[in-house]
Amino acid sequence: MNTVITPERIDLPPGAVLKLLGTWQDYQNMLLVLGDRALPRIKYRPGEIWLMAPLPQHGRDASLLADIAKVLLDYLGQRYDSFSPITMSLPEVSGIEPDYCFYIENWSSVVGKSRIDWENDPPPDLAIEVDVTSYTDINDYLPYKVPEVWLLRNNHLLVYRLQGKSYLLGESRYFSNVSEIVQQCFQIAREQTTSEAIRWLRKFLISTQK
Repeated sequence: MNTVITPERIDLPPGAVLKLLGTWQDYQNMLLVLGDRALPRIKYRPGEIWLMAPLPQHGRDASLLADIAKVLLDYLGQRYDSFSPITMSLPEVSGIEPDYCFYIENWSSVVGKSRIDWENDPPPDLAIEVDVTSYTDINDYLPYKVPEVWLLRNNHLLVYRLQGKSYLLGESRYFSNVSEIVQQCFQIAREQTTSEAIRWLRKFLISTQK
C-alpha cells in the first residue's frame, strides 16, 4: 500500500508514521475525511499533525494491556467505564487518540454520555498507550491532566503519574507491582496466547487471597 494524503482520501501502509505541518483546521478536515475509521490514528500538536498506521502487534498488545487492567479492576471490585477508540481534543491545543482510557474515580461523570466535553468534563483517570513505532509522547496528555498513563514500550510497562505540571515515572496508584504483572502476562502471551495470559492472571490473583 502506498501513502496517500489528499482532501478526499487518507491511506498509510502498516507501520508508517507521518508528520505534517498543519493547523487546527487542517486537523479537523482530516478527521472529516477519516470519518468513523479507527485507522490511521491521528493527533494534533500546535502546528503539527501526526498520522500513524499501527502494525498488528499494536492492536494485540493494546487489547491485552486493557484486558489486564479490566481484570485487576474487577478483582478490586472497582467500578469503571472504559473507552476505545476515543478522540480527546482541546481546540487549537491538542488532539490525541489513546488506545484505551478508563474512568475509575470519575466513572459517574461519563455514565450514559455519548460525547465527552474535554474542556469541562473530568479527564480519564487512566490512559493506555502501546508504542511500537515511537509515536507516543507522554507530554501529549499534559493539556488534559490525565492523572495516570500506562505506556507499553519494548514489552515493558512504564507507569507515569501526573505530578504538578509534569509526568514522572512511578507506581500505579491503583495496582501494586503492575509492571511485573504485565511483564509476566506478556511473556505468557508471546509463548502461548493472550487468553492463557489472562487465565494466568485470574489464577494468580486468586492465589494471593490465600
